[in-house]
Amino acid sequence: MILELDCGNSFIKWRIVSKTDSTTIFGGVVGSDEELVSAVQQQKVRLFACRLVSVRSDEETTQLVKALRRAFSVESVCAHPALELAGVRNGYEQYERLGLDRWLAMVGAYHQSRRACLVLDLGTAVTSDFVDADGQHLGGFICPGVPLMRSQLRTHTRRTRYDDQLAGIAMRSLVPGRSTAEAVERGCLLMLQGFVRTQLDIAQSNLGDDFQVFLTGGDASLVSGVAPNAQVAPDLVFIGLAVACPLS
Repeated sequence: MILELDCGNSFIKWRIVSKTDSTTIFGGVVGSDEELVSAVQQQKVRLFACRLVSVRSDEETTQLVKALRRAFSVESVCAHPALELAGVRNGYEQYERLGLDRWLAMVGAYHQSRRACLVLDLGTAVTSDFVDADGQHLGGFICPGVPLMRSQLRTHTRRTRYDDQLAGIAMRSLVPGRSTAEAVERGCLLMLQGFVRTQLDIAQSNLGDDFQVFLTGGDASLVSGVAPNAQVAPDLVFIGLAVACPLS
């Protein structure tokens, strides 16, 4: 079995896949290195190797690699920035400054579609990236996602206080809110959907009519109605990771 990790700033997304056909056997999301080791140990499988992508500091990533070596006696192969990979050319002026999760999501999208694509990652932050039919990355945008927008309003506005249960109820409709929870949650959702609509317009201007939209990240379902022809790909980063770090 192969352990695959997508190490973000707040969480670690993990999955265990078959060495022979890459079928996902187990998976989940954890908040720390210790929780990851415990979760994987509970699966009681023998690991052949590990590959990972991390946007954490070098020190934090090294600590994780050491923890995995101690717990499972496996070496971890880490993805690194690149000017070009699998037909995709990095569009950043300083290619090493492009977030590795964004880079691998683009690689995964282009690897699957072999056509122009718009990649939208909707998580704590929201990112968009444009890749033309020849694999050239044209750049992208970064903005706060719903969790960040909600957190900032709750933190910096004294009267904006409500619990997660009210937040979930408020998202059931988009009529003008008649409570603080409804006004905030629906406002954040409309901002997210508006961002996606703008990205679709920009994609059409830069990529023409023939492009594939990929949605990934925890809030992808919130905008699926705005981009009905989009491909929802929750494991897009892992697809790119397998391309970047092949294991024999």
